[in-house]
Amino acid sequence: MTLSSNVRAGIASVGVAMTLVGLKGYASWETGSAAMLGSLADSALDLIASLVTLYSVRLAATPPDRQHRFGHGKAEAIAAFFQVVLISLSAFWIAVHAIGHLLTGARTADAEAGIGVSLIAILLSLALVAYQRHVIARTGSLAISTDRIHYQSDLALNAVVIAALLLDQVADIRGADAVGGIGIALWLLYGGYAASQKAVDQLMDREWPEERRLAFIEVANRHPELRGIHDLRTRTAGSHDFVQFHVWVDPHLTVGEAHRIMDEVEARLSDAFPGVEILIHPDPADDGDALETRL
Repeated sequence: MTLSSNVRAGIASVGVAMTLVGLKGYASWETGSAAMLGSLADSALDLIASLVTLYSVRLAATPPDRQHRFGHGKAEAIAAFFQVVLISLSAFWIAVHAIGHLLTGARTADAEAGIGVSLIAILLSLALVAYQRHVIARTGSLAISTDRIHYQSDLALNAVVIAALLLDQVADIRGADAVGGIGIALWLLYGGYAASQKAVDQLMDREWPEERRLAFIEVANRHPELRGIHDLRTRTAGSHDFVQFHVWVDPHLTVGEAHRIMDEVEARLSDAFPGVEILIHPDPADDGDALETRL
């Protein structure tokens, strides 16, 4: 069976997360660094989140069934929201641990191990983020997009770890490691908040952006036999888009003629907006409705 792009991205994410957890576990043991321990906690939660992402994109790709006629696309939004919870918990734990180090004045030990592991983590994260960006451009997956936030933050996180270790060990600046851990926690909270907005929008069936709605209407209105469009409704579930609307047509058309027009409008829209599921309802136009479009 051929795997979808989203599923392949999910598998790649799990593989990278497992590698990073092993490497950072070793570095955290060797250094005793608050920033490195925070980085380890982040990668451990990344692994859990990536496993959830992998499951959700596989479920979202499942065809509609009798209990889920609109498909399973919202599984991605649920997974994204779950990841936001993990991000927030991770940020809170890292902040508490770093503040404890700051108050006690704890120092790091072997900076070389932490720096080496962080450099490897940056290279792995760069490769994964680039691949995820390619997949998101093709599929628009919310779950992969939210998962990517973890690894984008991991790039900054590892850079902070390197800087903190250098300042703490080489420059002998006390508290640099702990401050770095606090900075990581704040960065994670910011990323989690941004991701939560997209997840909530999908779960609440938020309408498409206005410019996309207007572009959709513009294509539909090109058909010469339509007299207007009204009651447009749009929503997104995972990587699937849904649109339904009513159109006014000549009231003297036969059912067969009206159906032909709907098929032609749907074909034009499908060409301009591939992958969108479209439902059109024809209404007989009167003089007041003619040529009017209400969104």
